[in-house]
Amino acid sequence: MSQASGRQRELPELPPLIHQALLDPHLMPDQLLEGCDAARQLGLGGLCTSLRHLPIVRQRLGPPGATRLIASIAFPFGALPSSLKQAEAEWAAEHGAEALDVAPDLAALAAGDTNCFAEELAALAGIGLPLTVILDLTRCEGESLQLAVEASIDAGAAAIQSGHGFGGPATPEQIIRLRMLCRGRCGIKAVGGVHRLDHCIALVEAGATAIGTSRGPSLLQELRRPQANDARGD
Repeated sequence: MSQASGRQRELPELPPLIHQALLDPHLMPDQLLEGCDAARQLGLGGLCTSLRHLPIVRQRLGPPGATRLIASIAFPFGALPSSLKQAEAEWAAEHGAEALDVAPDLAALAAGDTNCFAEELAALAGIGLPLTVILDLTRCEGESLQLAVEASIDAGAAAIQSGHGFGGPATPEQIIRLRMLCRGRCGIKAVGGVHRLDHCIALVEAGATAIGTSRGPSLLQELRRPQANDARGD
């Protein structure tokens, strides 16, 4: 048995940890449907999409099941008035979203206005859907990151997300830092350049409780290859 496959067998089952991203605005209808079918058939833990695609994805996934439908709100930079974010989130809930990935008011955070930052999130959490707060650990660090994590948890966040996918790849060091700050009070979603199985495994080992990626099916194909080789004695 290879060292890599040994590590995989010691980890939690991976499919429920993977949140497949269907956020590319250039996705064709057949690609959306294929992504929904793959997520459902593979038992992925989540499928994240834009409001534009939310109704068709809800219809294709069918009734709520193992794959949670996640709506992205004010993605990717959160540069919307709070009232519009609230309207987006309420619309998402009405159209079948089961959870929200929200880009918060990073401008308020940068200005040191944590009350404004937290109040917006608390209002969104009041809708009643699990809320993941999207931070950007490539730019938010030190005391600012600590304040953001505390404010997010106080506002009712179910999880903190390490990035929006437009910076560099998520790193185990970022996830370890988040784990230290969160102290088990919420989940940690790793996002950013997760295209290889070894990268995915390293993030889970570091403490990620969910992995956001556009490559969920290919990661699971890679997961199965070493197991097939072990079964053949290769």
